[in-house]
Amino acid sequence: MIDIQQLIEADKELLLTLNGSSSLFWDGFMWTVSGTKIWIPVGAMLLYIIFKNTKFTQGLLILVMLVLTVTLADQFSSGLCKPLFMRFRPAQNPEIMYMVNVVNGYRGGAYGFISSHAANTFAVATFVALLIRNCWMTVIMYIWALIPSFSRIYLGVHYPGDIICGAVAGCVIASLVYWLYAFIEKKYFDQAQYVSGQYTITGFEITDIKVFHTVLLLTYFYAVVAALVVCKSFYF
Repeated sequence: MIDIQQLIEADKELLLTLNGSSSLFWDGFMWTVSGTKIWIPVGAMLLYIIFKNTKFTQGLLILVMLVLTVTLADQFSSGLCKPLFMRFRPAQNPEIMYMVNVVNGYRGGAYGFISSHAANTFAVATFVALLIRNCWMTVIMYIWALIPSFSRIYLGVHYPGDIICGAVAGCVIASLVYWLYAFIEKKYFDQAQYVSGQYTITGFEITDIKVFHTVLLLTYFYAVVAALVVCKSFYF
């Protein structure tokens, strides 16, 4: 039988192992990727790919489903789980808060289970992976979801358990919403099967996916440059 208290203690120990570092660069990088504004170009590129490769009405449906996915993931994590479980964030937990490394004085709100960052990003990654059906796109999307999720551990505002449970919740919610999308798509839209090497099986151009990867890599490069600037502002 699983001992919940042992799991909680193991979660705390793992948090203290992974949290923070003595590197000003990593402080700046994790702070940068934890934000939302940096990912706007990536989101814009994703929307461009969706509308370019689908009919306008189908693109609108996908957009609505993406919004629904994020809304449900966010409300499940922040609106239901956090007030229900009331588990203090590491940086707010009186037992360990002074052992936790924080960046720029940021400690987050009172409660952290489950992580909204993890729920939202993994929800988007799962929905997009199911929608586009390309191996590299799937890998890239889950790596993208993992980086800002891990940053929350680094910044001391979430336990690893918060992240894992948030990621699982996001994946499940996205899968359910995608099932709803697939049902509507089958009923109202043509379902052509693509066998050309220029497209995924769901009709998205491989070239567009490569452009998306480029935009994502450029965003990471920007995060590296921004980290060098941001970390100096914390301490100087």
